[in-house]
Amino acid sequence: MNINKLIDHTALKPNTNKESILKLIAEAKTYDFASVCVNPCWVALAHQELKNTDVKVCTVIGFPLGANTTEVKVFETKDAIEKGAQEIDMVINVAMLKDKDYNYIENEIKQIVEASKDKAIVKVILETCLLTDEEIITASKLAKNAGADFVKTSTGFSTGGATVHDVALMRKTVGEDMGVKASGGIHTHEEAMAMINAGASRIGASAGVKLLK
Repeated sequence: MNINKLIDHTALKPNTNKESILKLIAEAKTYDFASVCVNPCWVALAHQELKNTDVKVCTVIGFPLGANTTEVKVFETKDAIEKGAQEIDMVINVAMLKDKDYNYIENEIKQIVEASKDKAIVKVILETCLLTDEEIITASKLAKNAGADFVKTSTGFSTGGATVHDVALMRKTVGEDMGVKASGGIHTHEEAMAMINAGASRIGASAGVKLLK
């Protein structure tokens, strides 16, 4: 199975410099990945370098903690789209979910979906390693209700990454019409295939090239 078009080729570490970003972009062109996922400061460069290709520019919003205000996340989203982002991976406010303030969560996602309308798809990062199964189910439902395109497991910057169990639970909750992105700690082709078999329709990984082999 050729999984290149399921991979968001990712570089989000704080010390990722321009040379590393250009290498990421070159690899994404060579292997025709779904997207490159970069921090907002690299969106304009990625947009420029990926013109005339079908590799999308993905960026992260409220990253990695999700604790920014909704207003800041909405501004970040609009700014990223203006600079060329076509996919928006936003982090939910985990504390608000833990406090059962579900209106806050759904409203925030809705506002980002609205800001992205007809310009970018929205993936909602749940940070599953911090959540119970019940919270994963609730957050997935809220993301679906708010009109997001994907639910996503992880930032890769917390206590754990994607698991087959969490991916399967998210897929079961959102049904077949919504995307599920597995990210965080996926280093081999076998691990990627396990996530896909569990229901992932996109894989986020810094080891994109390795996953093909």
